[in-house]
Amino acid sequence: MRIAIDAMGGDNAPKEIVLGVMKAAAQYKDVEFLLFGDEVKINEYLADKTRIQIIHTDEKIESDDEPVRAVKRKKRASMVLAAQAVKDGEADACISAGNTGALMATGLFVIGRIKGIDRPALAPTLPTVTGKGFVMLDLGANSEAKPEHLLQFGLMGSVYAEKVRKIERPRVALLNIGTEETKGNDLTKRAFELMKNQDVYHFVGNVEARDVMMDVADVIVTDGFTGNMVLKSIEGTAGAFFSLMKMSLMNGFKNKIAASFLKKDLMELKAKMDYSEYGGACLFGVQAPVIKAHGSSNANAIFSTIRQARDMVQKQVVETIITEVASGHLKAEQDKANQEGGTKDE
Repeated sequence: MRIAIDAMGGDNAPKEIVLGVMKAAAQYKDVEFLLFGDEVKINEYLADKTRIQIIHTDEKIESDDEPVRAVKRKKRASMVLAAQAVKDGEADACISAGNTGALMATGLFVIGRIKGIDRPALAPTLPTVTGKGFVMLDLGANSEAKPEHLLQFGLMGSVYAEKVRKIERPRVALLNIGTEETKGNDLTKRAFELMKNQDVYHFVGNVEARDVMMDVADVIVTDGFTGNMVLKSIEGTAGAFFSLMKMSLMNGFKNKIAASFLKKDLMELKAKMDYSEYGGACLFGVQAPVIKAHGSSNANAIFSTIRQARDMVQKQVVETIITEVASGHLKAEQDKANQEGGTKDE
């Protein structure tokens, strides 16, 4: 197996990227790594080159670059070359901690979309109170979506949860403002009907935003605008909670003594809430595994993302999605709903 990695993407590149790759290379003897980026800078941190190949390029996509324009103009950028290696069959998966929009554009324009999937979806695994976690999509690839897109998101998330997260018959839910079938806007009501009537994956109905971290579902589906808002809300709430706790524990001698006893437990709690420990966000809907690592990823987060990519290749996640889409089961349900919708409109 060969994994292509953008060594220059992210806040801590190339140091943390390289350290994460070396850790993965020591752990996974069945994987070879292609590192794309500045060879001199990469070699500063590369102590062991076993099964690691450097493909030099001076060009990279910056965090403030306009995504589509950057991908089209910077043909020799480390991110673009990593994706091209997948397209050319030189690698099986692609990882980057760089510009999210650029990676999505690269996945679509270079690697290509799966036939039958109308829109790609960005899907990280987020924490739950039980420690099990859940897959949520879309979290930013599309600001707008149609009911049939959410139907397809459910399929892609379900395949991933079953194959990589090893969950038998994953529970797929639709994010909504209430659990009742009648709740929501036109998008969620129509998506609910599509998801309820299909038999390709296990749909369990609507869930509310306040319950997403309570282990109510293994996969939660929504449009990219709403999903990104939920993600940022979770990040902000967790950050504010730990800041308030720190201020409280550091306020007074007694509290500081208590904090010294609680430090280990609090650090474990913080790690449990860090979704980067589950790996990166998968870009579902393209013809090979493409994973976006968090921009501030350290070596451990990169290692987790590599483990995730390895699992996706081994368990043939993309191939399974392609097979399920080609079966036509979702398309038949979608066409039926469209015909019924047209009749009602008339």
